[in-house]
Amino acid sequence: SSRFPGKPLKNILGKSMIRRVYEQAEQSELEKVIVATDDQRIVDEVLSFNGEVMMTSSEHISGTDRCLEVAQKVANVNDIIINIQGDEPFIEPQQINQLIAAFTDKEIGIVTLCKRIEKADTLVDNSKPKVKFDDNKKAISFDRVMNSPFEDGVFYKHIGIYAYRFNVLEKVCALKPSSLEIKHKLEQWRWLQNGYDILVLETPFDSYSVDTPEDLKKIIERFGDSN
Repeated sequence: SSRFPGKPLKNILGKSMIRRVYEQAEQSELEKVIVATDDQRIVDEVLSFNGEVMMTSSEHISGTDRCLEVAQKVANVNDIIINIQGDEPFIEPQQINQLIAAFTDKEIGIVTLCKRIEKADTLVDNSKPKVKFDDNKKAISFDRVMNSPFEDGVFYKHIGIYAYRFNVLEKVCALKPSSLEIKHKLEQWRWLQNGYDILVLETPFDSYSVDTPEDLKKIIERFGDSN
């Protein structure tokens, strides 16, 4: 992270951030959890709590590409790959399970999550992308500032966890950056502009990603009483 160097190693109530993400993911229905990194310090940290970790190329421009590198080494052709951000220390296992369950539909290739926005300040927070989707829950647009709500006046925050069929992950990683991806600085626009459907499922659980030292402080205050 350029905005918050070394953040996966930051201590959150007695455990490193990456350990909290790992332990939350292990409570889900995933068959295997692997940390993908290009930082030896993170490798050492994951090994210290007996987690599984893989050193990957430092040339990747996105977490999606890094995820594919690991998948190509360990996954089978029919596997579902879930890209969990390393800055979501309190991701709910139920959120991961919700993504997994969506793939009972053979037509689904990419799935992500959203959460109904309940606080006005989230609407103008550029660090929290918003999503609009149609009646079939297929993504229409992603924006950092969403000006027009759904017909019922509701806005949805996008939660940056993605699940893919292995073959779809390979295909989207081979795509070149698109015009709207560059404009909005949101990778998922590349998939939309190239004709890939993204299923958007609503979760009742909020997202507590850590992008800045201030975010870290807020999370420690938020969860300090319950951990």
